[in-house]
Amino acid sequence: MSHVPQLIIDLALILGAAGVTTLLFKVLKQPLVLGYILAGVLVGPNFSLFPTITDIETIRIWADIGVIFLLFGLGLEFSFKKLVEVGGTSSITGIFEVGAMLLLGYGTGKLLGWSRMDSLFLGGIIAISSTTIIIRAFEELNVKSQKFAGLVFGILVIEDLVAILLLVLLSTLAASQQFAGMQLLTSILKLAFFLTVWFLAGIYLIPTFLRKIRKHMTDEMLLVISIALCLLMVVLVTEAGFSAALGAFVMGSILSETIFVEKIEHMMQPVKNLFGAVFFVSVGMLIDYHMLIEHAGPIMLIAGVVIVGKSLNVTLGALISGQPLKQAVQTGMSLTQIGEFSFIIATLGLTLKVTSDFLYPVAVAVSAVTTFTTPYMIRLAEPVCHQIDKWLPTRWRAFLNSYSSGTQTITHISDWQGVLKNFAQIIILNTVVIVGIILLTTYFLTDVIKTKLVANSWGNVVTAFIALTLMLPFLWALSVRRIRTHSYNALWSNRIFNRGPLVALEAGRVIIGIVLVGFLLDQLFSPLIAFVSAILLIGVVLPLFTQRLQQTYARIEKRFLYNLTAKSQPEELAPVKSQLLPWDAHLTQFEISPDSQIIGQTLTELAFRERYGVNVAQIERGSRVILAPRGNEHVYPADTLTVVGTDAQLKQFRTVVEPLQNNQTVVVPDVTLKQLVVDNKFPFLGKSIRESLIREKTKGIVIGIERNGNRIINPDPSTVFENGDLIWLAGEKHEIKSIE
Repeated sequence: MSHVPQLIIDLALILGAAGVTTLLFKVLKQPLVLGYILAGVLVGPNFSLFPTITDIETIRIWADIGVIFLLFGLGLEFSFKKLVEVGGTSSITGIFEVGAMLLLGYGTGKLLGWSRMDSLFLGGIIAISSTTIIIRAFEELNVKSQKFAGLVFGILVIEDLVAILLLVLLSTLAASQQFAGMQLLTSILKLAFFLTVWFLAGIYLIPTFLRKIRKHMTDEMLLVISIALCLLMVVLVTEAGFSAALGAFVMGSILSETIFVEKIEHMMQPVKNLFGAVFFVSVGMLIDYHMLIEHAGPIMLIAGVVIVGKSLNVTLGALISGQPLKQAVQTGMSLTQIGEFSFIIATLGLTLKVTSDFLYPVAVAVSAVTTFTTPYMIRLAEPVCHQIDKWLPTRWRAFLNSYSSGTQTITHISDWQGVLKNFAQIIILNTVVIVGIILLTTYFLTDVIKTKLVANSWGNVVTAFIALTLMLPFLWALSVRRIRTHSYNALWSNRIFNRGPLVALEAGRVIIGIVLVGFLLDQLFSPLIAFVSAILLIGVVLPLFTQRLQQTYARIEKRFLYNLTAKSQPEELAPVKSQLLPWDAHLTQFEISPDSQIIGQTLTELAFRERYGVNVAQIERGSRVILAPRGNEHVYPADTLTVVGTDAQLKQFRTVVEPLQNNQTVVVPDVTLKQLVVDNKFPFLGKSIRESLIREKTKGIVIGIERNGNRIINPDPSTVFENGDLIWLAGEKHEIKSIE
């Protein structure tokens, strides 16, 4: 009889225990992650009642692979476009909350008498909430369509990104064992540089490569190529001095911008689930239940810090970002747990041998406690909000309403802000690309050329020629390309005093280009040759070949934007003053149930606006999308309606379209709710809604107008647009942008 390797026996034990415990937790309606952890405790070395894993080191390698695939899957769901769409509210709230919880966790650790590294890692552990647990709780409580849920998901996106940064920073601190400000700053700048290079190169190359081989691609090939790209990025990132998890996340976020992302996610799901299960079981294997009993006091204290601290900090951050009190409290009380990322951060501390043995099981125990309390906290949000509203003095309530309304109005972007933003974007992106080319050629290409192609000084000449050829389009964009936006022209023509700073900005671009070329040539030749060549290149060669370089750069830019898809640009609109209470209207999607009573009727017959106060902004029917549907449009089974309304209106509307309580998901549709200001430049000033044909031109619906401190909801088509009006328009975002 052949011998069975110990790894296979251990895997059989792990997966068997995981299958039993997760089935039990599914019946109990608890997160499967906790079932995996319990399975790890049962088959781990600290629990002798059941058979025990013996080849722990090999299992840990599998667990490391599990972390890689977990982060790869997270990157596939992340998308940099999603980060852009998150908006300022979620960004401000998420950053404020994570910063506050880091400080609170560190302070709690020091209060318990823990070491500096234990306290620091505790801050990272309690700073990140659990996406898995929140989604499950929202589905069970049927609140995914409420307005605060969108804010919660936006904050989770920010937390995921911050968690990746924490992994890098905590690794740096663990290596140095001291709080060296300059070293941390260097690590952050290094991380920002490499992330930008990887993202720009990845978005430019990988989607194009996948499209080129699309006709030859099978599902099996796509899976193999995706995993290969993930592991190649892991190797590249670790060679650069960062963690493997960061590389997996970066490649996942790059692939999320491709047309294959849904298929990749589908095929990666079983792979991620398998290795993820091994990882979470390995989490449980390291738990000593005797240690949990010994640290029961700190566990309950830290769980209380997580629940209370996150509730208060998220609520305060949401209020600062301009959210009404109700949404702020609901958001805060939804994020009161820790989960998957906390385990990864705790694992990092153990792997680097910089944290105490008790911190890991404490983190798992706190996660279990806060997971159990999450649904109750979400249910208590509204009663707590009503109680707070009663306690608040009238002056405070008026201030919060005024502040929230003021922050939700459109802010004006000055001409100087627009110009500086354009210059900064051009300088930073092109500088990063040029520095990346310099590092690639001087650190890798030079040795290859000198050893295998051309020896002596001619090798430097060949290297310089290749590097400069690759750099020329980006040098042209950095130093020579004309930046003549509307804001730039306005500043140049309005005042003569503006021309000095503008000329200084142009000169700064040229100087940066000379410095970069000189930096490259100085490593290959003498400083004098480098200086003279840089001036000649920037001052003579680039202007002479402007047309050809412009065409080359335009092709590069076009391909990059095509791969990424166009991103929204900030609007330059006039400021609007309004002290109205914040409007609770937002977008939600509903799928029409086959048993719904509204099937076959037209929108005019259904009269959703008159009966429920909601507006249908879009109908998705198979592969067809109907924007701003007219009244004669019928409703059919499986139609997906994008509806605009308040939480109360949408809750009532749900019973009509989804009587069977189908699962609906909150997504960011192509339709958006936009504020427009009517000023002298507004194309429809002085025209009525009907006369302006705004529905036809924007595929949008005017659902509200704010005028002289009054709000007109669902205005009549005969309403005339007046100077100073603030219009709420629900429609396709790119079409709306055409009239701004």
